[in-house]
Amino acid sequence: MRTLAPQFGTYLCRRKPVNFQSRNFSSASYGRDERAMEEEAERKIGWLLKLIFAGTATFVGYQFFPYLGDNLMQQSVSLLQVKDPLFKRMGASRIARFAIDDERRMKIVEMGGAQELVNMLGAAKDDRTRKEALKALVALSHSDEAVGALQKSGAISAIRSTPYSVEDAEVEKHKLNLLKRFHDLRCDEVSS
Repeated sequence: MRTLAPQFGTYLCRRKPVNFQSRNFSSASYGRDERAMEEEAERKIGWLLKLIFAGTATFVGYQFFPYLGDNLMQQSVSLLQVKDPLFKRMGASRIARFAIDDERRMKIVEMGGAQELVNMLGAAKDDRTRKEALKALVALSHSDEAVGALQKSGAISAIRSTPYSVEDAEVEKHKLNLLKRFHDLRCDEVSS
C-alpha cells in the first residue's frame, strides 16, 4: 500500500491542466472602464450598507434603552429594598455614582432613595454595608435640599447610632463628614 501511494500521486500529477483562454476584446480601455465602474459601485454600496447599519443600530438603541439614566436610578433604589446585603451595597454604590448634581440627588430623594439608605444604614450588620450606605449618604448630602430630606427621614439618629468601626476607618470618616454637614446646616439642632 505504501508503494502504491507515491505512484498514484505521480500519475495524478502527470496530467496536464487544461488552459482556458481569456477573452480578448478589441478595445483595451473597455476593461478598465468596466473595472472602474465596478469599484465605484462597490464603494457606493459599501457606504450605503454602513449608513443602513448605523441607522439600524441607532433605532435599536433608542427602542431598547429608553431613558437609561432614570431606569438605572430606579433600579438602584429598588436594590436597596432587597434583603441581601450584597445587593444593597450594589444599589448604594450606584446611587453614590449617580448623585453628581443637585437635580439627580433630588430625583434619588424623590424616588425614596434617601429613606431606603437610612433604613439600610440602620439595619446594616457589617462594616462594608455601613460604608456603602454612608458613602451614598455623603454623595446625597452635597445638596442642601437633599440634606433637609435626609434630616426628615431620620438620618442623623441612624448615623449617630452607627457603631464604631475598628476595621474600616472610612466608615468613621464618612460618619464624621455627614455629622459635620448636618451641623453646618444647623439640621442637628432641630432633630436633637
